[in-house]
Amino acid sequence: MLTPTSDCRRPRLRDLAELVRAPAALTVPGDVLAGAVAAGNLRPARVAGLAASSVCLYWAGMALNDWADRQVDAVERPDRPIPSGRVSARTALGLAGGLTAAALSLSALAGRGPAIRTTALLAATAWGYDLGGKNTPAGPLLMATARSLDVLVGAGDRRRKAWAPAVAVGAHILGVTAMSRGEVYGSTPLPARGALAATTVITAGTVAGARGVPGLVTAGLAGLFATSVGPAQAAAAQDPTAGRLRAAVGAGIHGLVPLQAAWCARRGSPVIGAALVGALPVARRLARKVSPT
Repeated sequence: MLTPTSDCRRPRLRDLAELVRAPAALTVPGDVLAGAVAAGNLRPARVAGLAASSVCLYWAGMALNDWADRQVDAVERPDRPIPSGRVSARTALGLAGGLTAAALSLSALAGRGPAIRTTALLAATAWGYDLGGKNTPAGPLLMATARSLDVLVGAGDRRRKAWAPAVAVGAHILGVTAMSRGEVYGSTPLPARGALAATTVITAGTVAGARGVPGLVTAGLAGLFATSVGPAQAAAAQDPTAGRLRAAVGAGIHGLVPLQAAWCARRGSPVIGAALVGALPVARRLARKVSPT
């Protein structure tokens, strides 16, 4: 009989995609892009390399998350790749390590000194979250810090220019992560109410002071962010059952895309922001095949 820690047959590509929540990585490049736009450093090769690095690190974190949770998942989510026997624990851990190494290598090649240092800090934060911090009171803050650092990766040595989008992304993920703790057994209304309040503040802060055509695009994209995540958060606040919280978390993950796009527009690149939001329907469609949570 297979156990969560036993070896199993060679996993299928679909099983590995489910392990790393592959389609959810569509929400990651926008972090780097928002940071690069804010810093005024949009060299295509650099941005592409750093975006690929962040995707690798996101997938590494997902694989490590399931490796660390394999015993708990055997009880709470036995259909996941490791407890179901479709992917071995050894494979998941090896994949997490290999993807982290790839992320650091890509960052070193694309962004050099400043980017590799921020990526290394991001990797340490992600591993610290998965290996011990997740179930502590600091867990949501660690995850929020990781996504904020992802924005700063794109900014390189001009991190000060990217603090505003980094804080916006981090604040949103703080609320999403707090809600995610109730995905199995439900929760109190407090996490969803907090996330909804954060959405209100983030939306207002994103559009404040924006003018001209970029301001109009920013307002539209910020509105899309609010309408993408707010209704699910409100429903979870009213009835914080596991199903409603899972829906709010899924909406929150996808809601990163219009938020990132809004900050690209806010910092003077409305065309990039409008193009970036095109990833949202693709991410939602793929989420029907592979869950982002």
